[in-house]
Parts: sequence; structure tokens; C-alpha cells
Amino acid sequence: MVAMKTISLRRALALVLALGVVALVGVARAAALEPLTVITATGRHSFTVEVMRSEDERERGLMFRGYLPADRGMLFDFKATEPVSMWMKDTFISLDMLFIRRDGTIARIVENTEPQSTRIISSGENVLSVLEVNAGTAARIGAKPGDRVVHGLFER
Repeated sequence: MVAMKTISLRRALALVLALGVVALVGVARAAALEPLTVITATGRHSFTVEVMRSEDERERGLMFRGYLPADRGMLFDFKATEPVSMWMKDTFISLDMLFIRRDGTIARIVENTEPQSTRIISSGENVLSVLEVNAGTAARIGAKPGDRVVHGLFER
């Protein structure tokens, strides 16, 4: 019986250590936040975004997260202008997706996506990037196709 308690204690310590590593990775990710502004008819709306530049980062996106602060988002850099498809598999929060052209103008907005859905969400045209923000954000800031996103990723 004592040996079983020792094994359980070792497992518990390993779990605490693993959670600590996950927390440190989260802190490292937070250090890579970048400013982004969406300009709409209602004004300039500032966000802080994580930029997903690698294939692995783009595949992971906001999967498995249960919360996204109101002033935060995730910007996907696809490196080339092309049709883009997204989905919500393993994403636990509803999002708005803003599909953005190379010049920073919004091509399409898909609001209130369904969490954990495997339904394909298409850009509808060639885009360079997708901005994901909390569901309801696009309506709250009055975002429409043709509005402008300002970030170093886009041509000026």
C-alpha cells in the first residue's frame, strides 16, 4: 500500500511539473503579442494579437482554449494570397473570423462560429490572413467587408 501511495505522489508531482511547463509556454507566447488596429465607420479599434506564422502554429490556433480576452485576437499569416479554409475543431469558444486581403482590407466576415465544428469556413476569395476575435466583436465594432486592418503584415 505504501508503494502505491509513492507512485501516486510521483505521478502527482509529474503532473504539477507538466502544468508548470504549460504555464511557462503560455507566458512565452504572451511575450510575442503584437498590436493590430481595425478601422471601421465607428472608429479605430485596437487589439493585441498572437501571430501564427508557421504551419504548426496555424494548425493549432486557438484550439483547446476556454477564454480569449475581449481586446485580444489571433492573426493567421498564410504567407501567400490564396483561398483559405478554416474550421473550429477542438476550439471551445465561438469566434468571429475576418478574412483579410494583402492590402489589409476585409474581404469577408463570418460571425459567431460554432465551437468544435468541423464545418469548413471558406474565405470566398484570395486572402493573405485571417483575424480571429471573440464572437460578437465584429458587430460590436461595426466591422464590414472593405474596412481596413492595420498591422505590419499588410501592404500600406
